[in-house]
Amino acid sequence: MKTNDHKIRNYSDVLAAQYGAHGTPERAEFDENAYAFYVSQVLLDARKNARLTQSELADRIGADKSYISRIEKGVTIPSVATFYRVVNALGLSVTLQPA
Repeated sequence: MKTNDHKIRNYSDVLAAQYGAHGTPERAEFDENAYAFYVSQVLLDARKNARLTQSELADRIGADKSYISRIEKGVTIPSVATFYRVVNALGLSVTLQPA
């Protein structure tokens, strides 16, 4: 079993070693999965903060409870339109700005 040696590393180098350099199919898959997980956690936290159940949120956007569950587990990445419906249903807004 490999253990942590407690050395500080450049995280970009760690990701490149594990998943490949930017632009490789392996890294693209990792980035997509990481994005799905991040979005799922943001939406899960927002739903809980709004004190809504998955069923209530699903009703507000015209979807099934199982669809909300799949989004929150990172299994399904919502379309942009669905993402905005969820955001609006949770009383949130999205701001786009230059990086």
